[in-house]
Amino acid sequence: SSGSSGTGSGSSPASSPVLGGRGRGAAGGGSTPGHWFRRVTLTKPTFCQYCTDFIWGLAGYQCEVCNFMSHEKCLKNVKIPCSCIAPSLVRVPVAHCFGPPGHYKRKFCTVCRKSLESPAFRCEVCELHVHADCILFACSDCRQCHQDGHLDHDTYHHHWREGNLSSSARCEVCKKTCGSSEVLSGMRCEWCGILAHAACYIIVTPECTFGRLRNMILPPSCVQLFSRNFSKLHCFRISENLQTESDEDDDVDGSSQGSAKDVQISTDSSKQTLKIFDGNDAVKRNQFRLISVPRIAKNEEVVEAALRAYYINDDQQEYELQTFTQQVLLSDDVINRNDAAEDSNLGSVFRESIPEAWIIRAKPKDEEVIRIYPAWLKVGMAYVSLRVNKDSTAQTVIKEVLPLLGRQTECLQNFKLVEVLMGSKQVQRMVLDNQELILNRFKDIRKTSIRQMNQTRFYIVENSKSIVQVNLFVSGLPPQLSPEEYTNILKEELAIKTNVVSVSHVYQAQGAVVLQISCFSEAERIYMLVKDTVINDKPLNAAVIPEVMASKIPQNCCPLLVFVNPKSGGLKGRDLLYSFRKLLNPHQVFELTNGGPLPGFHTFSKVPSFRVLVCGGDGTVGWVLGALEEIRHKLVCSEPSVAILPLGTGNDLGRVLRWGAGYSGEDPYSVLVSVDEADDVLMDRWTILLDAEEPAEGAENGIAEPEPPKIVQMNNYCGLGIDAELSLDFHHAREEEPGKFNSRFHNKGVYVKVGLQKISHTRNLHRDIKLQVDQHEVELPSIEGLIFINIPSWGSGADLWGSESDNRFEKPRIDDGLLEVVGVTGVVHMGQVQGGFRSGIRIAQGSYFRVTLLKSIPVQVDGEPWIQAPGQIIISAAGPKVHMLKKSKQKQKKTGS
Repeated sequence: SSGSSGTGSGSSPASSPVLGGRGRGAAGGGSTPGHWFRRVTLTKPTFCQYCTDFIWGLAGYQCEVCNFMSHEKCLKNVKIPCSCIAPSLVRVPVAHCFGPPGHYKRKFCTVCRKSLESPAFRCEVCELHVHADCILFACSDCRQCHQDGHLDHDTYHHHWREGNLSSSARCEVCKKTCGSSEVLSGMRCEWCGILAHAACYIIVTPECTFGRLRNMILPPSCVQLFSRNFSKLHCFRISENLQTESDEDDDVDGSSQGSAKDVQISTDSSKQTLKIFDGNDAVKRNQFRLISVPRIAKNEEVVEAALRAYYINDDQQEYELQTFTQQVLLSDDVINRNDAAEDSNLGSVFRESIPEAWIIRAKPKDEEVIRIYPAWLKVGMAYVSLRVNKDSTAQTVIKEVLPLLGRQTECLQNFKLVEVLMGSKQVQRMVLDNQELILNRFKDIRKTSIRQMNQTRFYIVENSKSIVQVNLFVSGLPPQLSPEEYTNILKEELAIKTNVVSVSHVYQAQGAVVLQISCFSEAERIYMLVKDTVINDKPLNAAVIPEVMASKIPQNCCPLLVFVNPKSGGLKGRDLLYSFRKLLNPHQVFELTNGGPLPGFHTFSKVPSFRVLVCGGDGTVGWVLGALEEIRHKLVCSEPSVAILPLGTGNDLGRVLRWGAGYSGEDPYSVLVSVDEADDVLMDRWTILLDAEEPAEGAENGIAEPEPPKIVQMNNYCGLGIDAELSLDFHHAREEEPGKFNSRFHNKGVYVKVGLQKISHTRNLHRDIKLQVDQHEVELPSIEGLIFINIPSWGSGADLWGSESDNRFEKPRIDDGLLEVVGVTGVVHMGQVQGGFRSGIRIAQGSYFRVTLLKSIPVQVDGEPWIQAPGQIIISAAGPKVHMLKKSKQKQKKTGS
């Protein structure tokens, strides 16, 4: 995504064509964007990264910096820029969001283009894959998913990412295959997903329309998030529970050992291996790159190899190498090196031996040409180039740049010069003092790290009164307090500064508040502190949430709010989180273990029309529907339709709505298309009021059960007796050894085992309970279990009511305002129902039920079991029916069923 026309690019050193392939024979011609091609002898089967065809013969051309391989005939067409100039082509720097290291088979590193064999990193928001020791050189070109205070685009351009496409990928332009599993090749737009060859993507129209999913994507121009100081993981609420070491540790290990893997293999005695540091920062962290050069190499060759190891394509004559030992004597920065004294002695005695560690330094200059980027001033050019000398200050630069941007009439005081370090993990901004000498600033950065210099950019920015507003969602507080009481608790526990922090929303029933904070450092302090605060034995939870600007949402856009329970269904939840963040805007994907469904509903509270996708088991669906019921009156779209991607074991509701028995790895893209085409149906929900006459004394085995709930919402079914007892035993088995319960097959096995132990039990349930339906007493037959069903699927897909017609009752529907009451005579009968050989005993149908328990009995609602003490249970219709999405039978069916 390179910038529009740049002025004066000829005078700017990074784009000077003569550096492209200095003295590298005809093939290294200057037209290639920053590559250093040289002819290499091929020793194993090799593919061209431009056309993906096999390179026949023994010779190919390889870039010495980024390892791009090419046929001789393709060289003149290569348009993919080398990693060394990639940072200069970024339009808006956006940092990546790296999850924990993982193993990615058949993927390639975007920086060095080699395959990822060892644990590597991938961005959780875009397709970037990168080795641990290449992460520092990845450029900050992630997708821009929100406006950060001052950016404002209405048209979006394709966000191209190279490579790692499936081998069946087809090019949008020429319709031929453009993917490859052999090399990094082919291009994909991170928003709309179109694919193209490296040769073809240049002719695709630059505007991106977000593709097939455009109506479900939350457009980035509608999302505002002031994200400075927060890592990308925090901004997208990505849980860090798998982040083991801190970032710095993995950087250090990565760069020092990782880069050794390419080099030390050369046992050739005519070569020598040298450690190269790129500045004081690298010395402090002991981060070096290894280079291998001939023993008789000239100084220039060693400098050139060192620059290439750091992905820098400047002229080697502007740099020199200092030995590490000399440096230790000269530099007061590096104090804590224990072996400094020995080193310096060695340096003086063995003067003629070659030190193995060097630091690469930029030679001082009297003047330079620098690029100044017009930050978000609408001027239609990418940057202007300016010559600066040792007297140039930030202020003189502003003075010279404004006329070049056509803003000469404006007052200098309205502008500032901002230095931006475009790190792959964080983009850091620093406003320069007006009197700061620019060349001195350059010298300092280069001394720290010449890699960082390559990733540093200067912007001229208008001093707008930008309002900082960070929204933090804080949950886990005591419920049902007044806004004043919440403010007092936060003052006491977190010492919030009320002049910059205000409580903007209160969710009393859930014990949650939204804080609006107008100072970055205060927001960061509160966020970190909340994570370590416990109130009434309950840990608090904080999430950074964006603001959705509802007025900017396009007319026909109905964004999808996605909730994923990563604990359901083995570890599939984690992969789905990653897929949905990539296919949609990560700001519309919420992880339920991070504060529950409320942060998601709050974020979407002003969106005029949206739909919901819940990925989880029936319990998760009930949790989200319950939260929706409680917060509905605060939503502009008070009745969003809900689709289900079933994870977990039972998934009866998922079956009824045709989403299947459980997710088994279907393509997440096609899941989203199905949600887009699904039909809206209504479903009853029920409220169960439990009024025990005495507290439960504890189960027969003497273990006191937790206090039973008083009001429960029900979507699927409610069981009393044997059905709930099996559920309770399964629940206990799972609590004891949760690690074993990660496959549906194992879970079913445990159910069967628990059931077999109960075969001989006879409990005369009909003597222990009384049933009243719609004010009439109902005589119960001899049964062991009584089940109230709202949907025609029970116990993982069995039809308990049965299909034969019966003139005593209406045909059951999920939206008829009636519940069906069915009895089972025991475990064997339940097994026969599950096998499809029998159905239950039909007892009643109605809309209001009163059950009287004469003794303690196991009860379960939607799979959540407990022991209920004697007393009354009342079941009645809950508030309005909910809108659910039912997967449509045939594809592309747009009409409602």
